[in-house]
Amino acid sequence: MAPRSRKKVPTNSILLGDCLEQLATLPDASIDMVFADPPYNLQLDGDLLRPNNTVVDGVHQDWDKFSSFEAYDRFSRSWLAECQRVLKPNGAIWVIGSYHNIFRLGTALQDLGYWLQNDVIWRKTNPMPNFRGKRFTNAHETLIWAGRDQSARVTFNYESMKASNDDLQMRSDWLFPICSGPERLKNATGRKAHPTQKPEALLHRIVLACSNPGDVILDPFFGTGTTGAVAKRLGRKWIGIERDPEYAGAAQFRIDEIRQLPPSSLDTLPSKRAEPRVPFGTIVELGMLSPGARLVDERGKYRAEVRADGTIAHAGRQGSIHRLGAEVQGKSACNGWTFWHYEDRGELQPIDVLRQEARQHLGLTRPEPMVLMAAE
Repeated sequence: MAPRSRKKVPTNSILLGDCLEQLATLPDASIDMVFADPPYNLQLDGDLLRPNNTVVDGVHQDWDKFSSFEAYDRFSRSWLAECQRVLKPNGAIWVIGSYHNIFRLGTALQDLGYWLQNDVIWRKTNPMPNFRGKRFTNAHETLIWAGRDQSARVTFNYESMKASNDDLQMRSDWLFPICSGPERLKNATGRKAHPTQKPEALLHRIVLACSNPGDVILDPFFGTGTTGAVAKRLGRKWIGIERDPEYAGAAQFRIDEIRQLPPSSLDTLPSKRAEPRVPFGTIVELGMLSPGARLVDERGKYRAEVRADGTIAHAGRQGSIHRLGAEVQGKSACNGWTFWHYEDRGELQPIDVLRQEARQHLGLTRPEPMVLMAAE
């Protein structure tokens, strides 16, 4: 039998069967990102009733039932270990859960050597009320984003996330409604096809933030195929694993109706941190700033002079644009490219403008999408 690492990756398909059995068929290091919405192990005792005594259509299927926490933990560690095996060296996983299971999953992730990047709170705009009146309304779910291990350089399209958030850093608390209306899939009887269908908006943000067009995204608990639908629309490849034929059928029908967006609309903003490096000395060597030129901060409080070796000087101190910028402010670090400014036609411009011009002059091409070291 051929090694798993040499097998063909069955992209854009649903693997019907047990999660662990189907994961075992996938090649090593073949997946860029995993999104997992595993059983919550809700431990429900009897039906949940509304005040009018009607039954809440919640999660009561056998796939969410485990004999004990120990059984749930064994299952969780097994599928997480398989996901770790199939992830590429720089691959990452997203796991979503509620207070019933997310803490156990977090422990398992760390014990297996995954490296946690963030936990994200999905705050629901329209959560289900707490009908019994014995607890706070459960208005959020928690997602964990983790690299395959500590050395993984996970994809993060930071600039795109910031731009989509009105040029503010994207926070780790996200506001989305639960899946409802036309997006909620219904079965032949008119009831919801799956009790925990996730909104496409949630997956849209995750897929755009942490993958690139052409990447392979695996969902080991595919359900009605939200991950596959979003992945296809955004130009990613997908693999779904689902043991329930009815869920799989609904997912396949749904995904077949999806049209991929034009490739030109899928470009993400390049990360400034990932752009080709241009030292400040190159700016001086190219004559874009001459030795003796004056630099100031945006408010004109600090002044420095450019030296021929690419350093700058202020009040008897000399160093790089970063080191001297930090020293004059009494800080431990400083981004000199945005702190120091030069005068252009009577207006102050950050010297970062000159760095961009230097890249164009040197013919440096657009870099690959941003990746982050797990420890950053």
